[in-house]
Amino acid sequence: MALASYYKWFIKKFSHISYPIRSLQRKGNKFEWTEECVASFDKLKLFLTNSLVLKIVDLDKEFMVCTNSCKRGLGSVLMQKGQVVCYETRKLNEHKYNYVTHDFVLETIIHALIMWRHYLLSRRFILMSDHSGLGYFFDQPNMNSR
Repeated sequence: MALASYYKWFIKKFSHISYPIRSLQRKGNKFEWTEECVASFDKLKLFLTNSLVLKIVDLDKEFMVCTNSCKRGLGSVLMQKGQVVCYETRKLNEHKYNYVTHDFVLETIIHALIMWRHYLLSRRFILMSDHSGLGYFFDQPNMNSR
């Protein structure tokens, strides 16, 4: 839902459509996947994969890579001119749960750049991250091997 929520501005009545699924995430609620949740999921999937949202790559235009990370997984989006070209998500291994925050963010960035290297290699692109702590990355006195 976090990745889909990134595109709420492009989907009319996103909050109404996604409510059945979001209500499953509330603390104390029992997880019951109902027909209403199935309909909501199918509708969101249709909107996010529809040609109105996804775009065909134009190699002459600048790319933008947007990344997001949390303790459970990594997510990134490749965009051009404000439109989505590709999505990428990955669940983290158990041993990576203990990473510090800037390692999560760097893991996400590296994963996105590897996934889309065929588009980004030898091209100028914009990289956007949700973590302002990376600004202090080069001020670290002791860096780990990662």
